This record gives sequence, C-alpha cells and structure tokens, in this order.
Amino acid sequence: MNAEQSRLEDDRTGKADWRLWGPYLSERQWGTVREDYSPNGTAWDYLPHDAARRRAYRWGEDGIAGISDKLQRLCFCLGLWNGRDPILKERLFGLTNSEGNHGEDVKELYYYLDATPSHSYLKYLYKYPHAQYPYQWLIEENRRRGKDAPEFELIDTGLLNDNRYFDVFIEYAKAGPEDILILITVCNRGPEEAVIHVLPQLWFRNTWSWAGLPKPNIRLEAAGELLAEDYRLYSCDQPNWLFCDNESNFRATWPDQPGYPKDAFHDYVVHGNRAAVNPAHFGTKAAAHYAHVIPAGQSEQFRLRLRHGDILDHPFAAFDSIFAARRAEADEFYREIQMNVPDPDLKLIQRQAFAGMIWSKQFYCFNVASWLDGDAAQPAPPDRRKDARDADWRHVDAHHIISMPDKWEFPWFASWDLAFHTIPFAIIDPEFAKQQLALLTDERYMHPNGQMPAYEWAFGDTNPPVQAWAALRVHKLSPDRAFLEKLFHKLLLNFSWWVNKKDVEGRNIFQGGFLGLDNVGVFDRSAPLPTGGFIDQADGTSWMAMYSLNLMRMALELARDNPSYQDIAIKFFEHFLYISAAMINIGGRGTELWSETDGFYYDVLSLPNGTDIPLRVRSMVGLIPLFAVEVIDESLLANVPHFAERLTWFLEHRPALAKLVSYWRDPGKGESRLMSLLRGHRMKCLLRHLLDPAEFLSPYGARALSHYHKEHPYIFELDHSGQVRVDYEPGESRSGLFGGNSNWRGPVWMPMNFLLVESLRTFHRYYGDEFKVECPVGSGKKVSIREAADELSRRLIEIFRRDEHGRRAVLGSNEKLQTDEHFRDYIEFHEYFHGDTGAGLGASHQTGWSGLIAALIAGL
Repeated sequence: MNAEQSRLEDDRTGKADWRLWGPYLSERQWGTVREDYSPNGTAWDYLPHDAARRRAYRWGEDGIAGISDKLQRLCFCLGLWNGRDPILKERLFGLTNSEGNHGEDVKELYYYLDATPSHSYLKYLYKYPHAQYPYQWLIEENRRRGKDAPEFELIDTGLLNDNRYFDVFIEYAKAGPEDILILITVCNRGPEEAVIHVLPQLWFRNTWSWAGLPKPNIRLEAAGELLAEDYRLYSCDQPNWLFCDNESNFRATWPDQPGYPKDAFHDYVVHGNRAAVNPAHFGTKAAAHYAHVIPAGQSEQFRLRLRHGDILDHPFAAFDSIFAARRAEADEFYREIQMNVPDPDLKLIQRQAFAGMIWSKQFYCFNVASWLDGDAAQPAPPDRRKDARDADWRHVDAHHIISMPDKWEFPWFASWDLAFHTIPFAIIDPEFAKQQLALLTDERYMHPNGQMPAYEWAFGDTNPPVQAWAALRVHKLSPDRAFLEKLFHKLLLNFSWWVNKKDVEGRNIFQGGFLGLDNVGVFDRSAPLPTGGFIDQADGTSWMAMYSLNLMRMALELARDNPSYQDIAIKFFEHFLYISAAMINIGGRGTELWSETDGFYYDVLSLPNGTDIPLRVRSMVGLIPLFAVEVIDESLLANVPHFAERLTWFLEHRPALAKLVSYWRDPGKGESRLMSLLRGHRMKCLLRHLLDPAEFLSPYGARALSHYHKEHPYIFELDHSGQVRVDYEPGESRSGLFGGNSNWRGPVWMPMNFLLVESLRTFHRYYGDEFKVECPVGSGKKVSIREAADELSRRLIEIFRRDEHGRRAVLGSNEKLQTDEHFRDYIEFHEYFHGDTGAGLGASHQTGWSGLIAALIAGL
C-alpha cells in the first residue's frame, strides 16, 4: 500500500480515525428547510445572505474553504476583507431561487483543486476582487434579465479585468488524524499593490442555545495560541486575536443585548468598532486577524496548526516538510489511480473531479421531530408547523457525513444523486461509497413504509430507484458480500413501497411523479394534472423494470453462497416480465407505451373518462427503457441450478411472457443470455434516435430532448384554457417549472448519459462485434454497440478536454476563462451542459454526479 491507502486501511479497521476531520463545512447553510423557522415555510427568504452573518444556525455551519470534525462540534474557515467591501467575506454569496433569472445561483469564483480520501491533503482556490464586491449589481442585473437571457456572473462585471483580484489558496495537510497544518497563500494578480485582511476563524457550532447543552469556550493562552477545549490553534506569526460568541445579534430589536454576537468580526474589521469584540480574549468564536499590503504580482503566506493534545514548543519546525510529504503522497496515490490514463489533460480533469467529490462531503444534521416541535430552550412554534413539509417524516434523525450534490446550491442530499456519486468514489474510496449507499436505507432515514427520502425540500418526492444499480457497480469494483446482502434486504422494502404506492391501478405500470427530471414533460409530474387523471410513465415503468433486474442480479450474486436467494431471484425475474407485458398492453386496454410509428416510447396520459393519450415528446423519458438490461452467462447459471430450472419452466409455461424477453433461448456471444425490455427491432429504433445528430446526439453527449422539437414543438391543447408546449431548449430553461434552475428540454445531463454508455456496453456483451449500428446516423459508418458507447463517452469527455484550439467547451464563450493562465485549467463541474455547445449550466460545482466523468476517463 502507498501512504494514502494505508491511512484508508487504518481508518477502515479502526486503528486511526483519519476521517475525523474533513471538508465537512457547507459553503452555504441558509436557504434550507432545516434552517427555515418561518411560519409559512419560505425557506429561501427566511435566512437571506445578509442575515447569515448575524444569526446563529441551528443545524449546521458554513464558511469559505472550511473544515470541521465529523459531528461539526468545532469548525475552521477563512474570512477575508479587501478594504472596500460592505461586509466581511465569510461565506459565499449567491442569488435565491426568486432572485435569479434561472433560479438560485452562486456568484463567486472558487475551485476544488486537490484532495485525498482521508483528507490528509486538501487544496482550494478562491478568487477575490480588489474592488468592492458587486452584491447589489448582481442581484439587480439578474432580476432585470428574463429567462431568455443568460445569467449575469461575477466574471461578466469586468471587476477582474487586468487581473485586479487575489488568488487565495488554502491548503490543509494532516500530521495526524487530529493534527492539521493550514497554509493560506494570497497572490495579488493585479498591476498595483492591494490591501488584504485575512481572518482564519475557529468556532464551536452553537448547540447550547437550542437544547441547553453546556457552552464550550475558546480562550487565548499566555503562549499566544488559542485553546478550544481540547484543541489548540497555533499561528506562525503574531496576529491580532479577536473573540466573540457564535450567537445571534438581536440588537436591532433588543438594543441592550449583552455580550459579543457572531457578527463582531465584521463590525471590528469593516466598521472599525473596537468595542465589538471581547477584550477579555475568550468566547465561542475566534479569529486571527492579519492585515497586509501585497505588492503587484507578489504573494503572502500564513501558517497555522490545529492540533488536539498537549502544547507544542515548536509547532512549525517541520511544517514545510510535512506539507511536502502530503503533496507527494497525494501525487503517488493518484499516480496509481491514473496509471492507465496517458493524457495529462485528462489526468488534470479527473483529479479535479475527484477533488470536487471529496470537498463536497458535508455534515448533515436534521432531527425532523425537533424541527417540527421546537427546542426545549426556545419558544414553542405555531401550531401550523405541525403540518409543515416533511411532517410525516418525524423519524428522520440525521447527523452524518454525506456526499452532497454541491456545497452551495445543494447543502442537502438527494437520493438518486447520491447513488451516482458512489461510482467515482468507488474508484478512490470504496468503503465510503458503500457507507453512503447503506446510509439512506438506515432506519433513521428510510420511512417505515419503505420509501427512501428524496431530498430535504420534500422527503416524500420520488427519485429514480438507482440504488440497486449503484450497489452492483460498487460491489463489482470492490467485492463485498456482507455489504451487498445488507443493502439487498433494505431495498426489498423499498421495492415493495414502489409496487404498493406508485402503481395506481396495480397494473405494473408506474406513476413515479417528479422522478428528478424537473420540466422534462408537458406537465409538472409531481402536481395534480390540469386534465385530471394520471400519467402512465415510460420512465417510471422502465426504472422499475431496471430495478427488478438489478435486484434479480443481486439475488443471484448472493445465491453463489446461499442457495435460498435463488427463489427471490426468480421472483424479480417474473416481476420484470410482468412489467414488460404491461408496457405493451396497459391494463388490458391495448394501449402501449411504445409507438411503432415513431419507434419510440412515450408517457401516456390516462384521463378520467378512460381515454389514453400518448404524450409524443421525444425526450430522455423514451430512452430510459434501454437501462433495463441484464446479461447472464452460463457460468453464473451453473451456480444457481434451481433458478435455471424454474426459469426454464416459467418460459415454457408462460410463452406469452417468455417472448418478451430478448433472446433468452438464443445464445449470444460467449453463450450469454440477454434480458431486456427491447428485442432487436426496438433497440435498433431507439439507437437510431439516440445516435442521430438531428435528434439526441450532440457533439457533447446525448441531449435530454430531441433536436427534432426545435422545428416541431410538441403542443397539447387544454380544454378552454389554452395550450402547453415543449420546445427544444439546449441551454437554461425558459420554463418556470421547479423555479427554472434546471432544464431537461435539451441540455446534456451526465448521469443519464453514463447510464446510456453502460447500458450499450451491456448490450454489446451479448451481441458482440458482429452486430453493427450506424453511428452517427447519416454518416454511413457502421460500428459495434461497444464502439457506439465509446463514441458517446468520448463526446462527454470533450465537454471538459481542451480542443485543438486550447478551449474547453465547459468554460463557454468567456475569453478570460478560456485563455488566461490563471483560469483555463481550473475546471467547473456543472449540473448540466448546453446541448449544442457543451457550455456548463446550472449549479457550477455540482461535481456530485458530473464527477462521473472521472469514471468515464477511467474507462469504466
């Protein structure tokens, strides 16, 4: 093992808790359900950015480039002031859902540059303008712009022209699990000297104001370091130490409030109020205040050390050598990970993707019962709160480290996002990947009825059931029968919930609702339909077919050691067949989700009068049936004879169902057998749509909606109330559904493309190289299905990789981002990507599932 692998093994075996400290601090804690104590549930407005510096948080903390222990008892982050801003920069700024012309959006420039899974080394970059930060300008300009205009970003203001900004690098290196070296490097990139105030901050999360727990203390020791209960913070220089309490400032309504509330450092530094901080040098929040004038093109460094235990006489004696060792060990770790990636640019992209995944781990704390009922040390909430959102999820009691979509726009988990996160994590940290998959099936998260929580805004919403797929993927990369068996039993409960709750008429046709695809269809699928009735979903039903095959495969893997699982595998095979049958004859009425005319799958609107109307939108919804595919080879069947025998009986005695299974009886490559919703004809039809540049195939992957709808929008006439339509929208959404911060009507989405690549590779395992398809359609070029998958993967990688002109599609049209040496190799992993240009859109750092690019680069 190399040094980092040894740390991970020591952590796994309990020898050393290397994950005790990590990048668990959110970049933004406001705008979440758990911090919303408004009477009407207006989370976006209850705790705005301007109030965040004055109010103590109930459930978590935030800060720039921050770290904390895994229960977020003690936190560390960076504060900055450029001498011009109206506020001390302590957390990232962005627009709320109602302020942005395309929903919520962070308005900062920051990058996760490096990280190891044990957090032994972390590196972060924040870009801070010399000029006054344009808070109001960003709000007003984005508010002025309509949905047809792009978002107005910090880079668009011109404030960074002539490089008039600071590059602030923050690095952490662990000398031990509770011994963390901190290096802050501030580079003045501009042509003139500039002043910078640097305030590394250490504080305790406020637990005493809510539940009456003992109040901790941070104080200044005689030797010049801070003592925070059992931790010490050393500074290499002699800063001005500042102290206050991590408590809300109520002086606007309570002028005589005693003490030194949490915004004291802002008042001290920005307004020069020396009385704002505690002169007795103690509190629950402290900062080391440095003020420097940095010459043009020069830099300053600040060294600190946070350590548990006895005092050190010479805490910085080996500082540089420890940092050098951790950097070298990080290089060694990734050198082995990337040994089959020859392209240096791809190595850079992949390593930053892994860094973004690791940095996006966050401490998630939320006890729903306490949130609903109120805290013992606080006034009782209004009665209406008992019926607030998530009121039927009172069992949720979360206090864990969770991989989040990102640290600003998503300081909460989403269940299907999390499943995708585990795939790149399995490459670098399989134990963490397994723990994450198991977490949401824990009794503190999963509903007693078997439903898995979707996301904090509505735990009861439905996300696609991809956990079984992810578990198989992780198990393949890091075999672990105990993990697979534990998760399998929990997923049985979840599968039963789907069958009992999301199949309205018990016909094996599913109405999953939202399913994470936001505005993909004609209607808001999580709301009552204006027409009445319900939608029989091609995607919801296909996800369940996929789920059935995934659970069948899990059962077969477990049956290698325990034959009793063969009976359960048979059960899921049969369920898969019943779903297949239902898709071609909904409720026995002769209605299909498949259109033979178009060679595509569509949702079907089932009206109260019994009429079925196919919603003929060529979207990702109609490609999801490709995901329900499994190949079983002879060697596996030989290990499960009861399953094989029962399977043969079922196919012989249920021929109508048996013929739905693609080529079970006909051997394929290597004597394999194929199970799929698609026989050869339908698969070819879908591939013609998928691989056609005039439809789904963009230069950067598969679009979420066919380009066909650019000239042929889908229009649905509503009785007496106009019409609704679906147009091809390759960039930001022009639809108001879900606030507009997401668009499934044309952009490229990484997780769905990853599943397409994997599904095509699974089909190839059966069909082999002899089965050819045209790719791209219209080119005359015939390729194997594997080669088509590889081509799709290559196009996805091209989103990030430099082209022959040195430009990265993800960085869009901004010249500074594309050509400046201090920008061009810093990657943002966006939520989704423009369907024609590949430019990054939506959340700028949703490395969570866009981090799947790391797996594609690895060839997985």
